[in-house]
Amino acid sequence: MGYVWIIASRYLRSKRRLNFITLVSLLAMGGVLVGVAALTIVLSVMNGFEDQVQQRIAGTNAHIAVLSGDDAPIPQDPALERTILNAVPAAHVAPFVYGKVMVASRHGIDGMVLKGVDPDKERGVTDILARLTPPVDSFDGGDLPGIALGQELASRLRVFKGDIILISVPSDEGGLLGGTPRSMRLRVSSIFRSGLYEYDSSFGVVPMHTAQEFFGLDADITGYQLRIPDMFRAQEVSRHVDAALGPGYRTTNWIDLNRNLFAWMKIEKAVMFTILILIVIVAAVNIVSSLVMLVLEKRRDIGVLRTMGVTPRGIMRIFLLQGTLIGLSGTGLGLLLGSAVSFALGRYKLLHLPGEIYFIDTLPVKMEWPDFVFVAVATTLTCFLASLYPAWQAARLAPVQTIRYE
Repeated sequence: MGYVWIIASRYLRSKRRLNFITLVSLLAMGGVLVGVAALTIVLSVMNGFEDQVQQRIAGTNAHIAVLSGDDAPIPQDPALERTILNAVPAAHVAPFVYGKVMVASRHGIDGMVLKGVDPDKERGVTDILARLTPPVDSFDGGDLPGIALGQELASRLRVFKGDIILISVPSDEGGLLGGTPRSMRLRVSSIFRSGLYEYDSSFGVVPMHTAQEFFGLDADITGYQLRIPDMFRAQEVSRHVDAALGPGYRTTNWIDLNRNLFAWMKIEKAVMFTILILIVIVAAVNIVSSLVMLVLEKRRDIGVLRTMGVTPRGIMRIFLLQGTLIGLSGTGLGLLLGSAVSFALGRYKLLHLPGEIYFIDTLPVKMEWPDFVFVAVATTLTCFLASLYPAWQAARLAPVQTIRYE
């Protein structure tokens, strides 16, 4: 490879009679640079988006929920809780009550999901209580039961800490049209912000006994929540709990509940990669053009090398190496630029997103080295393949004809 490297690198550095060839080579390198930088930035953003959504969904909801087979309330049974813990010894378990209600303030009416929790156990399975503002150890509403509202929901109702709201649901009695609605006055004790618009705009959290009293459950609950050490094993653990509890119960997990969302994100990532790789392909076409013109310019040099004993394969390797060096230069600079921009976006939160559309309100970034390696390999291979045709043409030139060429 000694003479191949020397000649290929010299052709890149030497002043050419046709300055246009140099311009095309620089454009090819710039195209590779832009394509690689765009690919790494987009993949880092997509990785960050997927990671943030997963973390916040799994943090706001429990990893696994145990419900009755017919969705009816179940007794809060210590024996059932022990069975769950025996099936998953490392899990944290907490009971909960869950239901949809209408909520009204002096300024508006909205729908809401009311969740009743045991504050001491809830901290082990979700992050909701850690996100209360101001932080509280209990839901203290003074003369009324307290409730924590999602920030977006509180904003729509135009309520603040200390304001009174009214929640209600239709009564089960009274026939088809229902009877007098069941209602309860609550005082806003705190506001929470999970970072996911879907939850911040539709959730209210109250103590367990408040939710049980409002829904008329006595001591019954909706089900149990579980948090496991490895949230990505939720499907496997969910099936294990199903088998341990038997047919009277069913489980749900955060992965299955959000399967469509994660499938969409994976498809979007693949589509974005496919679209942006076209930039690299365009740059590879420029590499072909510059090498073809370089072969025409260096025909006499090629003839001299052939008469000195360089084989057609050696000539081919010279131009293959030159095209690959153009690709490697653009790839290296593109990786540096993409890493710098990705780091800046992640570090300084330069871009903000509308939370009602993107679930989260800042652009997340997560750089993963396998993506960078894959982009580098794919780009270099593309540039190498683009160099094959002009290198093959150079190797086919006859020595006598090339020396006589003017």
